[in-house]
Amino acid sequence: MHNTWWAMKWHEIKASKHSYILLAPYMILFMLFTVLPVLISIILSFTYFNMLEFPRFVGWQNYTRLFLEDDIFLTAMKNTLLFAAITGPVSYLACFVFAWIINELSPKLRAFLTLVFYAPSISGNVYFIWLMIFSGDRYGIANGLLIKLGFILEPIQWLKTEAYILPIIILVQLWLSLGTGFLAFIAGLQTVDKTLYEAGAVDGIRNRWQELWHITLPSMRPQLMFGAVIQLTTSFAVADVSIALAGFPSVNYAAETIVTHLIDYGTTRFEMGFASAIATVLFIIMVGTNLIVQKLLQKVGE
Repeated sequence: MHNTWWAMKWHEIKASKHSYILLAPYMILFMLFTVLPVLISIILSFTYFNMLEFPRFVGWQNYTRLFLEDDIFLTAMKNTLLFAAITGPVSYLACFVFAWIINELSPKLRAFLTLVFYAPSISGNVYFIWLMIFSGDRYGIANGLLIKLGFILEPIQWLKTEAYILPIIILVQLWLSLGTGFLAFIAGLQTVDKTLYEAGAVDGIRNRWQELWHITLPSMRPQLMFGAVIQLTTSFAVADVSIALAGFPSVNYAAETIVTHLIDYGTTRFEMGFASAIATVLFIIMVGTNLIVQKLLQKVGE
């Protein structure tokens, strides 16, 4: 029985050998630069490695230290989960809603608005705009406007006050969120077979919401899954926005995230074993969240 199964598999591989040959360059690069580094990171997370000495096995010591002794990591995890819980779903819905609206427009207007919405996510020094808005002196746009309107008398140190830092970073990240997932949704909406809407009208679909739930969303499940992975990964891996706006480290670690904590230990302190433990925890959280989202997306249209 076992030999028969292998014989069938080998026959299928031989029949599709041209497809495997075409896939080989990508799969080799994927294994070398994605799968292998993840496996090495997981192995290093059980060692003490300072980049100078050979890694020394320490078992669960890094994880024990991470969860029982590192208060900053717990703060970083709380900030990251809060950040992901807000920016992940909101940015995902925003990407789809804007894509859905833009898809109804004429081709030229659709192309223009796609560029307008997508531009912030590919702009280089885009944080400079927000640093001007939330500058802590009277010349900051937010402070100047609030003083002029009489809401405040003295400038607020937006990016130096613990209570304001995380909400500002969440706001900026939402502004940047219409990226690759947004383009994927537009592409998915373009590929929906228009004859399905006519068939749906015959079967009793009477409004746009029913069309959306029973036809549009089920027809673009691959794009929905891709967009979910992109948005969740972005929300969990936030670091650049935090460092650019709040500094590194931020005031009382108010903007500390798992990735900035990883950067601290990996590129500043060179405690690579401990940094690998942080990366492994983040990897498990991301994979678990993506599996949950995948299960939820499978129910779309039911």
